[in-house]
Amino acid sequence: MDFLSILGIILAFVAILGGNLLEGGTVAALANFPAAFVVIGGTVAAAAVQTPWQVFSLALKRFSSVFLSHVTPINAIQEKVLNWAQVTRRDGLLGLEDLSDGEKDGFAKMALELLIDGVDAHQIRNQLEFESYLIEQRENDAAKVFEAMGGYAPTIGIIGAVMGLIQVMGNLQDPSMLGDGIALAFVATIYGVALANLLMLPVASKLRYRARREGLFRQMIVDGTCAIHDGDSVRMIAAKLGTYNRVAG
Repeated sequence: MDFLSILGIILAFVAILGGNLLEGGTVAALANFPAAFVVIGGTVAAAAVQTPWQVFSLALKRFSSVFLSHVTPINAIQEKVLNWAQVTRRDGLLGLEDLSDGEKDGFAKMALELLIDGVDAHQIRNQLEFESYLIEQRENDAAKVFEAMGGYAPTIGIIGAVMGLIQVMGNLQDPSMLGDGIALAFVATIYGVALANLLMLPVASKLRYRARREGLFRQMIVDGTCAIHDGDSVRMIAAKLGTYNRVAG
């Protein structure tokens, strides 16, 4: 689990609720189902209108990964590629077949298959880098869905506020109805701004960060695969991959 992302969400709620309590308010004052329904439903609907289903469904899958999946450590990628190099040194390229059969990552599996098939190093690099580009573009498209939601949410909150004011104006003769309308007006605005700045935009930024980082890891696989193809020593490959530590950390 990504505990930092979870902690960030918890701190955001604590800050808002805590600030409200310090100002003399109550938690119940911020709990308004109609306002939440308008803001969340309207935001998701607006993003769905502008997004193809394949991208939208991918974005929904990636949302949970922000909180439930940890970032792959760079050492894991280095060890994987160095293991390929050691097996190749010992058993030749055909010795990679067992590793290819057990490889779960699609990109790494493609790299192994290209090595085993004896494809030219230049072609290996071109094909893998193009595949990496397509993967990163797809992940960035998923992030754009949440960026769009971050843009729509405050506006939908304003719509909810106007709806509340319409209710207020329509019930000026009945003071008992004024409270619900005013609550919807102000709480919907809070929901819209909070949804955008405390959830949707941060999620989009986290997904973009992960897309860049995973792209860097795929580039490590590309460089390592080409080095194995060229017959570089395991020590030389380790030194080449070690330079990525300064970028990825």
